[in-house]
Amino acid sequence: MFFFTKNKPILKDLIESYVDIHSHLLPGIDDGSKNFETTLFLVQSLQKIGFEQFITTPHVIKNIWDNSRSGIETLLASTTEKLAQENINPSFNAAAEYMMDDSFSKLIESEKLLTLKDNYILVEMSYINPPIQLYEIIFNIRVAGYQPVLAHPERYIFYHNNFDEYKKLKKAGCFFQLNLLSTVGYYGSGVAKVAQKLLEKGMIDFTGSDLHHENHLRSFDKKLLFSDTTALKEAIKHNNFFKR
Repeated sequence: MFFFTKNKPILKDLIESYVDIHSHLLPGIDDGSKNFETTLFLVQSLQKIGFEQFITTPHVIKNIWDNSRSGIETLLASTTEKLAQENINPSFNAAAEYMMDDSFSKLIESEKLLTLKDNYILVEMSYINPPIQLYEIIFNIRVAGYQPVLAHPERYIFYHNNFDEYKKLKKAGCFFQLNLLSTVGYYGSGVAKVAQKLLEKGMIDFTGSDLHHENHLRSFDKKLLFSDTTALKEAIKHNNFFKR
C-alpha cells in the first residue's frame, strides 16, 4: 500500500558508492549551482551521503540555456581544478541534459553530443506537453548513433493517466532515469505514485539526483513514501554501468 506502510527507509540510507548521472553542479551555467562555493558545499555534502562519482548534466535549451559542448567542457576543467585545490578529488565529469525540441534536432546534425558514457545521452521534454514530433526526434537520436536516456519520466504529468505512453516510449528505445527525490514526495504525491508504479513494473533503468540546490540535498533525509525498496535498490545499482 502507498503512504500507509510502516518502517519506510530514509532515502540517504539507500545510497552507497553511488554513481550519479544527473545533476546541476557546474557553477553559473544553468538553474543549478550559482557559484563555485555552492558547488563545493554540494559535492562535499553528497560525498558524505555516499555519492562516489558525478556525471553532472547542465541544461541545453535553445534561448534559455544556450550551453555548448566546448563551454561545458571548459567549465568542467576549471571546476575540477578548483575542487582539487580544496583537496576534493571525486570522479567529476560532465555530460548534458538535452531538451528534445526542434533546435535539438538540428543540434544532433551539427555537434557531437556530450554523453553519459559511450553513446548514452540524457534527454528531457517540456513539463507542459511532449513535442509534437517526439517519436521522430527519438528515431533521429538513434539513427545518429545515440541511445536516449529519458530524464525523470515520472514527472511528465500528461502521461500519468495514459500509462501506455510509457510503454510506447520504452518500445521506441528510451531508457528511463528516475529522480531519487520523486520517491520521497518532493514533486508531489502524484509523481511519487507514478515513480512507484514504474519501479514495480521494472521500467526504470537508472536513477539520478537531479540536484540543483540545498533544498534538494535536504530531501535525502526524508523517508520514502513506500516501504518495498527492492526495485529502487536495483535501479540505483544499475548506475554502476556508468562507473569510470
